[in-house]
Amino acid sequence: MSIADQIRMASKTALEKLYRLSIEDKEIQINETKPEFEGDYTLVLFSFIKQLKKSPEQLGKEIGDHLLNNNPDLFIAYNVIKGFLNLTIKDEYWTEFLERNYSDINFGREKSTGKKVMVEYSSPNTNKPLHLGHLRNNFLGWSIAEILKANGADITKTCIVNDRGIHICKSMVSWQKYANGATPQSTGTKGDHFVGEYYVKFENDLKEQAQPIIDRILKNDFSGFAGAELDDLKKYTTALQKETNKEKIEKINDEIKELARNHTRIMAEAKEMLRKWEAGDKEVIDLWKKMNNWVYEGFDITYRRIGSDFDKIYYESNTYLLGRDIVTEGLEKNVFYTKNDGSVWIDLTADGLDEKLVMRRDGTSVYITQDIGLAEQKFNEYHPDESIYVIGDEQNYHVKVLKLIAEKMKIPGAEGIYHLSYGMVELPTGRMKSREGTVVDADDMVDEMVAIAGKHTEELGKVKDFSENELKELYDILGIGALKFFLLRVDPKKRMIFNPEESIDFHGFTGPFVQYTHARIKSILRKEAGETGHALSVEEPGVGSLLKLEKDLIVKLEQYTTIVQQAAIEHNPSVLAIYVFELAKTFNTFYTEHSVMNAESDEKKQLRLKIAAMTANVISSAMGLLGIKVPERM
Repeated sequence: MSIADQIRMASKTALEKLYRLSIEDKEIQINETKPEFEGDYTLVLFSFIKQLKKSPEQLGKEIGDHLLNNNPDLFIAYNVIKGFLNLTIKDEYWTEFLERNYSDINFGREKSTGKKVMVEYSSPNTNKPLHLGHLRNNFLGWSIAEILKANGADITKTCIVNDRGIHICKSMVSWQKYANGATPQSTGTKGDHFVGEYYVKFENDLKEQAQPIIDRILKNDFSGFAGAELDDLKKYTTALQKETNKEKIEKINDEIKELARNHTRIMAEAKEMLRKWEAGDKEVIDLWKKMNNWVYEGFDITYRRIGSDFDKIYYESNTYLLGRDIVTEGLEKNVFYTKNDGSVWIDLTADGLDEKLVMRRDGTSVYITQDIGLAEQKFNEYHPDESIYVIGDEQNYHVKVLKLIAEKMKIPGAEGIYHLSYGMVELPTGRMKSREGTVVDADDMVDEMVAIAGKHTEELGKVKDFSENELKELYDILGIGALKFFLLRVDPKKRMIFNPEESIDFHGFTGPFVQYTHARIKSILRKEAGETGHALSVEEPGVGSLLKLEKDLIVKLEQYTTIVQQAAIEHNPSVLAIYVFELAKTFNTFYTEHSVMNAESDEKKQLRLKIAAMTANVISSAMGLLGIKVPERM
């Protein structure tokens, strides 16, 4: 039990015995004492003052006296500042805590709780490489899975690969037009990059063919269009003449562009290829398999390099027919309804949303239909108590609809669906666009980060005794670590700008700063082992009173278990990133002020070595939960 929980329980007991006041644990607020006041932890009294009709000073004194008298092994002093009871913990508590835990590499991890959690992340398309946005997705998904595992959950990591659809056919059509039989092997190109190049070629052709059609439309020439499309175009062009809002004008232009794109020759070829794929045409299926395999080989290389892995991979080509039976069942239960054109919908207006299509009039599924079916399949296979979808915030509406439909259809596990939503990653130069080939490929970003890590490390001039292989490994650890830390240190819900140079500053809020602190501690411990030839003393040190910075560091270490729990509850790895940075900063402040190897006594030396050893263990553990390696030396 953490020290905060012990104080909470002792405070609850005091309130019950002194005032016969029964109160829930969550209503007892325990905070770290502010630096300007004396004490370690603070009991906030305001919520009890009105109920008990006592002044803050009187209430604080009565509870403080009770805590001191009844918990002599925990508290040594208290003071009351307005509505805050500031409590000082005995030094012996902290030294005993350190003695029990300094060598425990599993400190902060809980035993299995039996809770089953499925985490779905990555979800790439097989028409292009992974990009910077995928990196944030992968790092978040992998990290939250490990954080939940550290809290005792049984984890299944999954990925759904979007391996079918019009976007896949675009790359296939373009390859047939331009490749002349070229392959990743014949060109020396990584498979996913190779296929991605043909997707960009297709989009360039599409843009070129669409422009004359757009020009005609803007001149009110709608030849070639009929029915609903013609009605839409007339509505759009009329609106353009009246509209003054810049964003609305841009949206209308996008709608016109999309209609024009759908009337190009090359888009017709892609649609025909999709039709053949759905009909099982052997030639098309063979090409689809060949090109997808090129992409999978490329993905695997990237996943290994960034440390992503999955227990189960689903493929949309195997799941796109799922959900149809659920729609049929839903019609019988009046959860869904059929419109006059034969399409099937659900009305979610009573839930604050709107009507949603679940089956086209030709009987084919839409994405939400597949996702409902896959949700059912995943539950039947793994029976998760919680199913986490790591998906960008542009899909917030989609996941709300998925959860609502699953609940209305009483699909097992529906209540456990959780959307770990995250904001877009942008570069200092602005947004990325995959259609235009302006996205930052994940591989290119990793290569750039490793190169920057090498440049900065060499500037410090501390790796002259490293071999070439050791330097390569170190630069990989630092570069990828910097990338992960920077993308994980921000609350997932927030959008962010990624700056490669800023992310690798050895003195900033970065992964390399934390990694350097770990290597520094390991150097201290190696020096001690070299001098004494043995491990740290296991005898309890008689160190007397703790100095402030010694105590600050032990207090910070004690909080690690609570931080891991908080990160799991909030589904937020940034909680852990902020904590481990603060821990590294606290250690460096401590080390600047107090010598370890030349401590004023052998007892103090042993104490500080144990503080150092536990700090290294916690840094390694916390960074490990973020998917970041820490070097032994640098």
